[in-house]
Amino acid sequence: MLVKQQTKMKFRIAIASAVVAIVGVAAFIVSPSTASAANNATNTLKVSPVRSDIEIKPGASKEVSITVTNLTKDAITVRPFENDFISGDESGTPALILDQDKYAPTHSLKRFMKPLADVEIPAEKSKTVNVTISVPSNAQAGGYFGAVRFAPTTPDGGGQVNLNASVASLILLKVPGDVVEKLNLTNFDIQQGGKSNSYFGSSNDLNASVRFENKGGMQVGPFGKISVKQGNKVVYETDFNNKDQRDMVLPDSARRWDVPLKNIGSFGNYTVSATFTYGEKNQTVEVTRSFWVIPQALIIAAVVVTILLIALIAGGIWLVVRNRKKRVLRSHNRRSGGLKKL
Repeated sequence: MLVKQQTKMKFRIAIASAVVAIVGVAAFIVSPSTASAANNATNTLKVSPVRSDIEIKPGASKEVSITVTNLTKDAITVRPFENDFISGDESGTPALILDQDKYAPTHSLKRFMKPLADVEIPAEKSKTVNVTISVPSNAQAGGYFGAVRFAPTTPDGGGQVNLNASVASLILLKVPGDVVEKLNLTNFDIQQGGKSNSYFGSSNDLNASVRFENKGGMQVGPFGKISVKQGNKVVYETDFNNKDQRDMVLPDSARRWDVPLKNIGSFGNYTVSATFTYGEKNQTVEVTRSFWVIPQALIIAAVVVTILLIALIAGGIWLVVRNRKKRVLRSHNRRSGGLKKL
């Protein structure tokens, strides 16, 4: 009995420790799409740009300028941290590797970044921090990514860092050369409420769910067009990821987009076509999906009509069979009566 209780207690402790670890990591995840909002939410620091895309040849160096703004009414000292990151999820949220002694297993940019000194920023002022990135001459061609994180120190606490108020600027590096660029389109589905289908009861909140996997060695930002046709008529067309700073799919990871589909009527058959382009060689991927929009009321009416038709047909058959039996019986009775008279 005591052994069982000890086993249960160890199991509960293990679960609690895992939950704490997950929460601790999630608290420091920084996303390119949400970093700006997170920066403003701290009310302490703001960083710009949120993301830098650069290219450096092997054996060369380049400086990336990052502006850090002190949002408080007091002068503060800011401590920079170099971090690698990996793909955190399929929505594009990177997960920072916060341990200063650890690097990403592949595509580590932190190894190329020179250490930075603390920065004094006056009240409500900004300072530009120049991050030097030196690519070794023997570096392999491909993508490398990392972040520079800034956290204010507390003079009263002996220079202790306030990580809760930290902000980060992401850096995505391309080292040119012979590198494979390969995106696989693993999903292209029409969804409503997160569920894929080929027919829907209404046209509300329909999305084209797009998922790419990066099987190459370089971060790639696919772009293109998605169009919706009813018959030969184009009812809707939209750009996909066609912007100055495109959403990227990192190597050895996947990314998903949900593209809203508009101008869809309350009934009919529709065809969604997409053409995606990616990479230095402008490789293309084409895909087509069809779906129906059939209102539930129409489906119910069709079912009722079908049931009525089946009932009418069954009733008609029953009447035909019944009348035939009656005719056969009358004919038999007439023949039987004639034989008796003879």
